[in-house]
Amino acid sequence: MKLPSSIKNWVSIIGAVLAIFNMAVIISLMLLNSFFDFGGDYIGLFIYMVLPVIMIGGLIMIPIGMRLNRSQTRKAEAAGLETNWPVLNFNNVATRNATMIFIFGTIFLIIISSIGSYEAFHITESVPFCGKLCHNVMEPEYTTYQGSSHERVACVECHVGSGASWYVKSKLSGMYQVYSVLAKKYPNPIPTPIANLRPARETCEQCHWPEKFYDRKMKIKETFLADETNTAVTINLQMKTSSKMTVNGFEKGIHQHISPDVRIEYKTTSPNRQVIPWVKYTNTKTGVVEIYNDSENTLSQAKLDSLETRVMDCLDCHNRPAHNYRTPQNFVDKSMSEGKISTALPGIKEVAMKVLYKDYSTKDTAFMAIRKQVTDFYQTKHPDLATAKKADIEAAIVEIQNGYSRNIFPFMKASWKAYPNNIGHMESDGCFRCHNDRHKTASGKVISKDCNLCHTILAQGNPGNMEYSKSLEPLDFKHPVDVDESWKTDLCSSCHAQLY
Repeated sequence: MKLPSSIKNWVSIIGAVLAIFNMAVIISLMLLNSFFDFGGDYIGLFIYMVLPVIMIGGLIMIPIGMRLNRSQTRKAEAAGLETNWPVLNFNNVATRNATMIFIFGTIFLIIISSIGSYEAFHITESVPFCGKLCHNVMEPEYTTYQGSSHERVACVECHVGSGASWYVKSKLSGMYQVYSVLAKKYPNPIPTPIANLRPARETCEQCHWPEKFYDRKMKIKETFLADETNTAVTINLQMKTSSKMTVNGFEKGIHQHISPDVRIEYKTTSPNRQVIPWVKYTNTKTGVVEIYNDSENTLSQAKLDSLETRVMDCLDCHNRPAHNYRTPQNFVDKSMSEGKISTALPGIKEVAMKVLYKDYSTKDTAFMAIRKQVTDFYQTKHPDLATAKKADIEAAIVEIQNGYSRNIFPFMKASWKAYPNNIGHMESDGCFRCHNDRHKTASGKVISKDCNLCHTILAQGNPGNMEYSKSLEPLDFKHPVDVDESWKTDLCSSCHAQLY
């Protein structure tokens, strides 16, 4: 293969050497990392970021040198002279000095660029970079992340994980996200679940793996009714997170869904996976397969075949592990339990619910509405308290506003309405997407909605008038408000999702 004469110059030669050398190093490091785990996770920083930049720089130098040398080459060819390769004569002091300067200068620049790339890597992996760079767009996620159970886990630990390949994928995806923000192409709200998200077994299960033993947990929930006296209601639940042997035999727990002995698959007809008409249960030990169809949402076989079949994993239930948008009744109950909103203010829960369940165009508009409606409520219905309890009313207004700002974001249309939490079954269907007594096999077996499958009520009632179980036997649930027997047949979310 005959090369053009114009390539016979130092700029092109140095560029070619840099390109070939770095290509060889990249291939070598990739092989070492793949087969011998050489360098660990961070070697990917050099394989995919530092070395390719130097290699591309070398490739760019080749045509630049050829263009700079083109005029001299033409003159030599016109004179009938042969263009020779440049000679590197180390007997010449100037040549030796220039070579040493070039070698050490190149090494110095590589070290500096490596340090810079390493620092850039850490900056782009930081929580403030993820949460604050695109402030308005990411404000809902960044705010709800703070105070969550994963607050001290960096965003990239879940959204990217370890390894260079997913790091590169995340950065390529990030480039489009930056464009979307600059061009205002992002949707409001951002749809979830995120497509092509890294599998939970590669991220969540680095800390929470199926074989890990999860002991049963006690959950104490205190809520307040929206009545004049803010009646307190307490319920103590023992969550059956693990399986155990009881006097009645082996009792399965909630995490049986992801047991290595079980494979659960499902099909959904909604983008946010809230409607599940088909479930397949496979016992991997015995090979027994059971298919459940929703009797109230039957689909043709052709329609079912067209739907994606997903294998159930952690995120199908724990879908808001770090970005939970609490419902108004939940964050107001929490503030009342902590004493930040005085329970001595008559009707405070009721007025808070009425103002928080309305939609507002901006946060400022919501804040003004909260202040006005709470103030008007006490000036109209309790004028004596408007003055006597002014400090408590003001504290309640501020806390309701704080709860709003931490959970509802009008700019991005982000709230519990857009992002339902599948843990539980109160404000969204959650567990009841499948456990609703409607999913049946051909033989009539159903996925039960029996409360005692997932938890046992050990105590319930009002303070001073509590009912306790004996010997951990489950209590029958008593709805704190008289709704006849409808709570036994209707899904909780049919009322609790839209209280006002």
